[in-house]
Amino acid sequence: MAKIVLGIGASHTPMLALTSEQWSHRAEIDYANQKLNLSDGRWISYAQLLDEVGPRYEAVVTPEILRRKAEICDESIEKLGDALEAAQPDVVIIVGDDQGELFRGGNQPAIALFHGEEMVTYSGKYTADSTPQWLRQVGQGYLMDDAHRVPAASGLAYELIEGLVDKGIDPMAIAHVEDPRKAGFGHAYGFIVKRLFRKRPIPVIPILLNTYFPPNVPTAARCHDIGKAIREVLEASSSDARVAIVASGGLSHFVVDEELDLRVLDALATHDAQALRSIPRQALQSGSSEILNWIMVAGAVDGLPLAWKEYQPLYRTPAGTGAGAAFCIWRN
Repeated sequence: MAKIVLGIGASHTPMLALTSEQWSHRAEIDYANQKLNLSDGRWISYAQLLDEVGPRYEAVVTPEILRRKAEICDESIEKLGDALEAAQPDVVIIVGDDQGELFRGGNQPAIALFHGEEMVTYSGKYTADSTPQWLRQVGQGYLMDDAHRVPAASGLAYELIEGLVDKGIDPMAIAHVEDPRKAGFGHAYGFIVKRLFRKRPIPVIPILLNTYFPPNVPTAARCHDIGKAIREVLEASSSDARVAIVASGGLSHFVVDEELDLRVLDALATHDAQALRSIPRQALQSGSSEILNWIMVAGAVDGLPLAWKEYQPLYRTPAGTGAGAAFCIWRN
């Protein structure tokens, strides 16, 4: 019987690969964005957002406040790394989302699992000669500055795929990466390996959830059910592996919604499955859709208490764009 001994939640916003002084580069992108997602399902431009809410966050985007928030996030990531090191898992399952790194619009599975021998990161996104230095730095933080190779838990992944199929869940099976210059594993996976593994060669099982691209985005309820099924398959496995499972991404972005984020974190802390399962689709669009990764992990770690959490709303513009950065640990 394989056993989940640790659960982790970790935001992976590009801001965490940059200094707080460099967050202004992301702010410039927000100012030009014509399609910012709101939790009520609307899509608006930055100008419309500013007109609607005013510069209400102007006082919290000062250099001093941003610098302190960056420090808290870095300290939180180190705490996650400490927890992973202390748990000494044999395998780490990473639940993330693909954003055009491995899949394209012509082939977009709702859920996919990798069962190959090594996970290879996509090296073709941040390495062009025209890429600005700050964006190259993001690529380094995501292990996407080269075709990095990470050992994978092929046998257990194969068993997990078969077990999910037996439970009526039909994931796409991925056996290998053809050419990492054209497609490979992306930011959701590289960030976790880069920041939490501390160069330890821990075998991984990447789970790729389509959170971003309709029409086949799973519901919150479906994600929670799949998480439960993952735990059940592992517990019925012939393996005796100690497993850590990680939710990569989230919480709300690109318009920060503190109310939504805190509602999610409260539901995680109290194991309120119904609250997580009932989050509507319109609240889970664009970057905020990565909350689905956390909901899937919540289903898998049911029974482990939420031992620690940290939340920082990382505003980067006066109208409130940015990312809700969250970090948590489930363990006995």
